[in-house]
Amino acid sequence: MTSALDSSDLNPAERERYARHLILPEVGLAGQKRLKGASVLCIGTGGLGSPLLLYLAAAGIGRLGIVDGDHVDVSNLQRQVIHSSDWIGQSKAQSAAARIQGLNPHCHLEVHDHMLTIDNALDLVGSYDVICDGTDNFPSRYLINDACVLRGKPLIYGSVQRFDGQVSVFNRTPDSPNYRDLLPEPPPHGAVPSCSDAGVIGVLPGLVGLLQATEVIKLITDIGDCLDGRLLVVDALSMRFRELKLQKDPDRPAIKNLIDYGLFCRPEPPLMDSITVAELKSLLDSDASDVVLVDVRNPAEAEVAVIAGSHLIPLATIQSGEAVEQVRELTRGKRLFVHCKMGGRSARAAEALAEHGLSAINVAGGIDAWAEQVDPSMARY
Repeated sequence: MTSALDSSDLNPAERERYARHLILPEVGLAGQKRLKGASVLCIGTGGLGSPLLLYLAAAGIGRLGIVDGDHVDVSNLQRQVIHSSDWIGQSKAQSAAARIQGLNPHCHLEVHDHMLTIDNALDLVGSYDVICDGTDNFPSRYLINDACVLRGKPLIYGSVQRFDGQVSVFNRTPDSPNYRDLLPEPPPHGAVPSCSDAGVIGVLPGLVGLLQATEVIKLITDIGDCLDGRLLVVDALSMRFRELKLQKDPDRPAIKNLIDYGLFCRPEPPLMDSITVAELKSLLDSDASDVVLVDVRNPAEAEVAVIAGSHLIPLATIQSGEAVEQVRELTRGKRLFVHCKMGGRSARAAEALAEHGLSAINVAGGIDAWAEQVDPSMARY
């Protein structure tokens, strides 16, 4: 991979800083100049983006773009190591930029303090050599992938959940696979829980992000064998790595333009009765004897925070049918309300219970909305 800035020389301070690269025959002065002349766009400064940005800056990438419109939350700090407690409530993009500036002042930073959208994706992606996906949701992944295909840019992909991670290199050449060859269509609504629902061990994004950074450096310096056509899968619990082959599907429809990715990835859920957390609080305060509140989160989540008086019955036990009779007994002659962290799993619980003739009212926003609007002293995660 070459860049218009490959001829940029290294000054004495840079030669000293990158000395361990310069003595590697595979990198050397020519490779380090390529790194200095390259531009990389990192979308997301979270668990994946943190190690990505830190190590790309440390490696001497000449121009780094940072895209993130979110703010630092205390729950981020368990894995998003580029941020600190001092930046809680402030811009993630600015927080990341401040940390990188302190790490390597030779790196030119371009801060895009907003989310990637269909309106700005093509322009942003088109102005960098390599694109890194540090996002955590399907609409963003498809948007980034399609923009990279349309602009002919290589994409360094990573994802994490619980103890599992994936890394690959997409779209390196016109014959390379892209994200749609790995996942032609998004999974059904609610089939794959987010990290905020399922959790993630804090070190795993660090591991996957470092693998992504390694692929960026290899791609720019043109060394080694990159993960083009290969999906690396890591199981952190067993610390085992597997490799799956990926091929471009010749019958896959061509990507011609960007689309509404929210609609593409999140079909309209079935209509169901719902209640706000404020309305639920009024009901509970009234000591209504005909109200039953079921918490469908996992036991580990209930150790963080609970709504007093709720009954913990995890979604999996409802979907399997194991807990249906327990719910039926609890709610005999009473009104059933279900909640989870943010409302998605409880909606699926209501659907599953409806199949058994049980009517449930979903608590919109779940316990997260309760902590925000009803009880600010409650821990959020």
